[in-house]
Amino acid sequence: MARDYYGILGVEKSASDAEIKKAYRKLARKYHPDVNPGDDEAAEKFREASLAQEVLLDPQKRRVVDMGGDPMEERAAQGGGFGGFGGGGLGDIFAEFFGGGAASRGPRSRVQPGDDALLRTTITLEEAYSGVKQQVKVDTAVVCDRCEGSGSESKSKPVTCDHCGGMGQIQEVQRSMLGNMMTTRDCPKCYGFGEVVTDPCGHCGGDGRVRKRRDITVNIPAGIGDGMRIRMASQGEVGHGGGPAGDLYVEVHTEPHPVFERNADDLHLTVRVPMVDAALGSSCTVEQLDGEELTIDIAPGTQPGESITLQGKGMPRLRTDGFGNLHAHVDVVIPTDLDKKTREALEKVRAAGHGGTEVHRVGDNQGESLFTRLRGKFRR
Repeated sequence: MARDYYGILGVEKSASDAEIKKAYRKLARKYHPDVNPGDDEAAEKFREASLAQEVLLDPQKRRVVDMGGDPMEERAAQGGGFGGFGGGGLGDIFAEFFGGGAASRGPRSRVQPGDDALLRTTITLEEAYSGVKQQVKVDTAVVCDRCEGSGSESKSKPVTCDHCGGMGQIQEVQRSMLGNMMTTRDCPKCYGFGEVVTDPCGHCGGDGRVRKRRDITVNIPAGIGDGMRIRMASQGEVGHGGGPAGDLYVEVHTEPHPVFERNADDLHLTVRVPMVDAALGSSCTVEQLDGEELTIDIAPGTQPGESITLQGKGMPRLRTDGFGNLHAHVDVVIPTDLDKKTREALEKVRAAGHGGTEVHRVGDNQGESLFTRLRGKFRR
C-alpha cells in the first residue's frame, strides 16, 4: 500500500514547500541518530521523514502521491537489473521460479509516470537566425477530463482486487520434469495493480487518460542548429491513472537556403565575379538573413578560389554572445563567347604586356607543390 507521506510529516495535503521543510526539520531534530544513538526505532522514523520530504518537495512525485500512488514503490519496481530479475541475487532468481519472489514485491501503483514524446518540425534558415515561436500540433495522452485521471465514472477510489487479495500477482503450480514448480505472474483481473475500478469511466475505459491532439507553442531560440532538440518539461505522455506527464522533445530541422550554406556558426556563399571585375576590383550586395543588405568588396587582382571573410556576419551563437563569420568564395567567370568589341579590348590588354602563358610543375603556385596546397585546404 502507498505510504502516507503527508501523515509522516504531520502536514496537510495543501502544505507549502516551506511548511514541509519546517515539519521535516522538527522531526529531524527529534529523531536524528546523533540525538538518539543506538535507537533503531528513532533511526527508522528519521529515514521515513527524510524520504517524505524528498517526495513531497518533488512536484512530479508529489502528484503521484496526490493521485493515490507511491512514486518510491514504482521506482523500486522499475529499477531492475540484468535479465529482468530485479537486480537481485541467485535467491531472487530461484524465487521467481519456485515461488515467493515476485509476490513479495507487492502490487504496482495505479498512478505511473508517463513516457517522453518526440516531435519533429522544420524551420527556415531565417527563422534559425532570428529565433521563432512556432505553433505545432502534438498528439499525446492527456488526463481524462471526465474522471480527472481517477479512471472511475463516479471518481471513487479503487477497491482491493478479490482475485489476488490485493497482492497484484497470483501463483500457480505447474508440473515439470523437475517436479512441481511454482510460478508467479500478474493478476489477470487487476493487471498487477492489486486494485480494480468498479465503475470504469466511459470516456477513458478506466485508464485515467485519453489521446488528444493539441496545439502548443515552441520557443525556438536564435542560433539553433539543424537536428537539435528542445526539451519541454511535462508536455509528453500522461501516465496510467493520470500520472505525471513525461517530457516532449521537439527536434528542429532547417530547410536548405537558396544562397547561404551553414557550417556551425559560419555562413558560406559563392560570388561569381566576371574576369574584368576580378582584375580591376568591384563590389556586390547580398541580402542577409535579417533582411539587411550587405556589401561585399572584391579587391583588385582577386584570384579564383579566394575567400573573403566578413567578421561577425554569420549566425548568432546559441550559448554565448556574438556571431559567426560570413565567407564569400570567389568564382571568377571566364567569358567563352566573345563578340568582336570584347575580343579587341582583350587583345589590347594582352598587348600591353602583363605576362604570357608559362609552364610550371603540376600544382606549382608561388613555390608551393600540389600536395602542400592540398594539405592547406584540409587544415582549414
